[in-house]
Amino acid sequence: MATDDSLKRRSFLKAAGGATAAATLAGCTGGGGEGDGTTTGTTETTSGTTEGGETDTTTTEESGSSGGTLTYARGADSGTLDFQNTTSGEVAKVTNQIYDSLIEFKPGKTSLKAGLATKWNVDGKTVSLTLREGVKFHNGDEFTAKDFVATYRRFVDEDYEHYPGKDYVSSYGPYSLGSWIKSVKKDGKYGVSITLKQQYAPILANLAMFCSKVHSLKAIKKYGTDLKSNPVGTGPFKFENWDQGNQRIRLSKNEEFWGEQNAKVGEVVFTAVGKNSTRAQTLVSGGADIVDGLGAQSSKIIEGSNKAELVSMPGINVGYMAFNMARVEAFRNKKVRQAISYAIDTKSLVNTIFKGIASQASQPIPESVMGYNPDLDPYGYKPDKAKKMLKEAGYDGLSFELSIMKNPRPYLPSPRQAAQLIKSNLGDVGVTVELNTMPWKAYLTYTENYKHDACFLGWMTDNGDPDNFYYALLHPGISRDAVPEGQDWADPSKHDNFNTLDVAAWANTEFMKLTEEAQTSYKTSERKPKYQQAGKIFHEEQPWVALDHTKTMRGVAKRVSGFEIAPIGGPFLKQVSLEK
Repeated sequence: MATDDSLKRRSFLKAAGGATAAATLAGCTGGGGEGDGTTTGTTETTSGTTEGGETDTTTTEESGSSGGTLTYARGADSGTLDFQNTTSGEVAKVTNQIYDSLIEFKPGKTSLKAGLATKWNVDGKTVSLTLREGVKFHNGDEFTAKDFVATYRRFVDEDYEHYPGKDYVSSYGPYSLGSWIKSVKKDGKYGVSITLKQQYAPILANLAMFCSKVHSLKAIKKYGTDLKSNPVGTGPFKFENWDQGNQRIRLSKNEEFWGEQNAKVGEVVFTAVGKNSTRAQTLVSGGADIVDGLGAQSSKIIEGSNKAELVSMPGINVGYMAFNMARVEAFRNKKVRQAISYAIDTKSLVNTIFKGIASQASQPIPESVMGYNPDLDPYGYKPDKAKKMLKEAGYDGLSFELSIMKNPRPYLPSPRQAAQLIKSNLGDVGVTVELNTMPWKAYLTYTENYKHDACFLGWMTDNGDPDNFYYALLHPGISRDAVPEGQDWADPSKHDNFNTLDVAAWANTEFMKLTEEAQTSYKTSERKPKYQQAGKIFHEEQPWVALDHTKTMRGVAKRVSGFEIAPIGGPFLKQVSLEK
């Protein structure tokens, strides 16, 4: 999920219809317990067949309440406050405070804990959940199974009387729920039974995603599409007002929150400050308590201050340069792709251009994700070897266009400077590169229509599962039988269901088989080696130059305590307190 990455996800779902294609976009992290489709485990388990336990056993409100107003500054306003009406991370930052989901991500982690469901069990294609009793929505309504069923139907069921329309609901409807669910039924007042279309390993993590929060049935009936400005949740903060002219959203503490630990601050104000450097200055001058969206330069402002500190953790993301094999014949030659990878000095890129806020990538997933292959190293900078390989491949004097986005992205902090380095590196081995720089939205349209020769892109995880990288970005979304024999690419124009996130048009059938098999197993011991082998194939075949994995960074005022940075699911503001 990303602030503006919605167009890419939307285009994928438009193209890649069917349960498998849409379902496989979302996932969870590794480290899960073993399962055979019938066993149960603890809430630490993130993939497999599991049963959840109770949540929130930390300090109570009475022992840690601080009051006051917490100001959170980000790069843009939210646009809507209905999690079913967006794919935007800026929306999720706010709605994650107002709403709860059946299952939640643990603060600062990718493992799962109980939310509005206290227990769950996955048995093959059946997911059974026991719901929490005594929970109230902010409007006083009691939370029951009817609310979850109504929320689900509102998102994906076009025949539902309260379905708000295709133009209103986001692509996350099929992406996170509809395409992998056959049915959702009440099992009494406090039980839900979900029947899947296929065994699907990331099912529980999908239920923890920001788009899987729960609306009040009465609010659905009362507000309809006006829920986008009248959110009614069960979370630790409730909506007060939204000053759209000044891009300020104010939330207040929910005194009736169901959890053992309630919010510690009295209210939260979300503000929008467009420039990274200005946002950092706002923090150090006392105008904000927490800021995000930081880059190499803006983070230095915070590091040099005695009023705030920079906190960071390895991000679950990847930045890359993809080869469009459907457009450029030379890129269909593996030796050419490998040669270009050897010609690019990615170590200098991350150290001198990204200035230490990123690390070299050797494969699509970072080290923290289950299925990472520790035996794979980044391609070293070997220009002489690159020259030799290009000559052997018969492409001495190759030229191509590299399309890049105009503005920085979280996974590519300085795309234009990075492109200049790559252009220079490739020029040194006799490859001519012409740069094509475009605004973000136009750029996405350009790449999803495969007009690029090569392009920069990247990905930030939705929920940490390797499937969310390997299948989402590198599986073409077509059957293996549809790939021409002896070919490792496919022509997107010849397939209605082509996955347009696969901007390399790569279609390696061995890789495809591994990722398909890994989706349907609930055993980490079976999934992990399949993803490690998939990573090995990727590394050998090089459909991309894997460039970097960036850090997740936040600026935090010294008066703030209890804030825990998170790669997904946050920000977790319930546990934050302020010094008086």
